[in-house]
Amino acid sequence: MKIVNNHLQFPKASLKKCNDYGYIHVAAEIEKPIGPFPQSSERKRKVIRQSKEIANRLRQLPDVHNVHVFEAVVIPPGRGKLLEERKGKVHVAQFDVVVLIETNRKEATKQVQEQPLFKELLQLLTQNSKYMHKVAATNVRRIGDVDKSKQGVFLFNYFYADDVKELLPVWEYTAGWFTVKTDLDNSTLLLPNEGEQSQYGLINHCRWDNLSDIVPDLLFRPTFGKYVLENFEVNGIAAMPILYKLTSA
Repeated sequence: MKIVNNHLQFPKASLKKCNDYGYIHVAAEIEKPIGPFPQSSERKRKVIRQSKEIANRLRQLPDVHNVHVFEAVVIPPGRGKLLEERKGKVHVAQFDVVVLIETNRKEATKQVQEQPLFKELLQLLTQNSKYMHKVAATNVRRIGDVDKSKQGVFLFNYFYADDVKELLPVWEYTAGWFTVKTDLDNSTLLLPNEGEQSQYGLINHCRWDNLSDIVPDLLFRPTFGKYVLENFEVNGIAAMPILYKLTSA
């Protein structure tokens, strides 16, 4: 791991023991955003309603702990120089709808994906999106549980790396900035299971109460660029953050 601007020192984020859930992250690009803002056509609202109906039925399966449907509220249009230079190596995330399935056991992700209900969800999102990404994953680092029982601003941050072995140490090094500057007290970092064909080496999931808790820090704090983004870039890592809400459609 290479470090730049090491005169900036933030304490490491305090980590808890990883949880034992399995995760299936299904993300779809239904409509192209206008600038940073997703569109919301009637067709998209219908897909979200249908996704929620399937999610409610998936929740009844014995291997499923919970299911949540998210829709994007901010999709940053600029993703940095590194992604421009790696064009064609990774799909630049613009997912406006995400379904996150949590299973009771890590091993249960295989059984859930074999269920007709899950295949119904995949068919719905595949037929109605320009691009769809599915990955089964495990929690590999945890600051705290992400409270999905109430509305908030939810982050899914999709990470590309030239060398995936650099992802965990760089994430750990930079996570302290978020706990100090944005008062972040939760995060479940998801690592694709062995054998998964994922575009992204890690997906980070966390939550704040309001947009004002995170957006000004990302836009106006100079240390975000110098401590977080520049350390990503020097290690061949690109972050593709998207902010979501729990869907009410």
